[in-house]
Amino acid sequence: MTSTTTGLWVDPENDPRTTGAEPVGEKETVWEYLCRYRMTLVMKCEGLGTEQLARRSVPPSTLSLLGIVRHLANAEHHWFQRVLGGDHTSAPFELPGVADHDFDGATASDACVTEAWGEWHQAVEAADDVFWSEEMDREVPFGDGTVEARDVMIHMVEEYARHMGHVDLLRECIDGRTGL
Repeated sequence: MTSTTTGLWVDPENDPRTTGAEPVGEKETVWEYLCRYRMTLVMKCEGLGTEQLARRSVPPSTLSLLGIVRHLANAEHHWFQRVLGGDHTSAPFELPGVADHDFDGATASDACVTEAWGEWHQAVEAADDVFWSEEMDREVPFGDGTVEARDVMIHMVEEYARHMGHVDLLRECIDGRTGL
């Protein structure tokens, strides 16, 4: 989808991130932002091959589009399943004692790409179930205290927003495409 409007990823009238729905209330607004960022990740990775998705940014960084997909699968699992859901199983790209396995393990293989997207989609689906079952002001154990579900949900929006800047730059380095 190439935009004829300079600086935009897609033409505004064809942008799937614009649903026309007007969210009402805090939870629906947070949901709308989260969904848009998730869709932006998918859009910015579309049409790229395995090597391109795994291409690292600038040495010594292991940042890549594929690494970000893996990292966000872990983040979805951690915040929604672990923190809100109380499920303490390991995230899909987590190894005990290895801080950046999500990024470091993002290799240029079709199997790695397939696994990354499969785990990300699975984590998103599970997170959506938790999201809609939560009350925004419910407090859950976190660290030495508690955190409201609202904070977790807003943090996930922030997590995606932060990484979409990386995604923009990585995509531009691969094929020059820029825009929203």
